[in-house]
Amino acid sequence: MAVVKLAALPSFALLDQSAAIISLVDDDATVLKALVRLLSSAGWQAKTFCNPVEFLSYARVHRTPVALIDVWMPMMNGLEVQAQLREISPSTRVIIFTGKDDPAVRETAMKAGASGFFLKPFHDEELLTTIRLALAAMD
Repeated sequence: MAVVKLAALPSFALLDQSAAIISLVDDDATVLKALVRLLSSAGWQAKTFCNPVEFLSYARVHRTPVALIDVWMPMMNGLEVQAQLREISPSTRVIIFTGKDDPAVRETAMKAGASGFFLKPFHDEELLTTIRLALAAMD
């Protein structure tokens, strides 16, 4: 089940977003590889991070329009990453994903401003649509 905040956006807002580099944060290399393939098929570039601390260091220096962040990682959970990212880069849109359905985690992520919340395995088209909407919201 995916929880996605969808807003009515004008169609012109969904123009060329292919220049955006999407950040992916997950301690599972196989998930990162699959996400890179998916984003590539949609025309986006992705930068992957197995370590959330390295991602946050990157986000301090580079403009990160959208970050897909896993919840359960050993060094720092995704909600902590989301909170720190909000301080570092408030304009970054965050999409949270997880393998464990926990309504409290979902509620916390969405109240903290997540653009979407997905359970693994998620539907590719739903995720791509959520990324497009997150990018469009930055315009």
